[in-house]
Amino acid sequence: MRVVSGECKGRPLKAVPGSSTRPTTDKVKEAIFNMVGPYFEGGLGLDLFAGSGGLGIEALSRGFEKVIFIDRDGKAIQTIRENIEACGYEGNSEVFRNDAERALKAIIKRELCFDMIFLDPPYKKQQLLNLLGKIDEENLLKQDGTIVCEHSFDVNLPEQVGRLYRKRQETYGIIAVSIYETNSED
Repeated sequence: MRVVSGECKGRPLKAVPGSSTRPTTDKVKEAIFNMVGPYFEGGLGLDLFAGSGGLGIEALSRGFEKVIFIDRDGKAIQTIRENIEACGYEGNSEVFRNDAERALKAIIKRELCFDMIFLDPPYKKQQLLNLLGKIDEENLLKQDGTIVCEHSFDVNLPEQVGRLYRKRQETYGIIAVSIYETNSED
């Protein structure tokens, strides 16, 4: 696992020890950023099920100004911190150990609004629909923002959730990626 492109291109990233997380492969990561970028001039990102932090770190490497990393697993938090430090992004990152629902409540209290949100929850506990609904309901995505959902290929997400519409969906073996944006007509 490595940073695919940007200022930290080629930098190796550690995986979370054990089998509790499933890191996004470099191939899928590259495909995601080709769909949504590939490069950025600033922006605030949220990596909600961060695992090793690979997606958020990739966003930073490609030009995001700041990313908030959240995971509930202690080993994941340690790995995220090590990967952020290896890339020199300590000043561009916030890392919190929390579950997704509590983290969203804290984000709502801080009145944060994101340019990009990465949702890659454990496949066995698929909660994407609820999360998309909450993000829409609480206006956590900027008007021209993007949500990247990584999920099992056999999960069918709806075309629209509130004001969020699915712009694109691609399948890579057993993994599917759905890209949501805000419906600009609203």
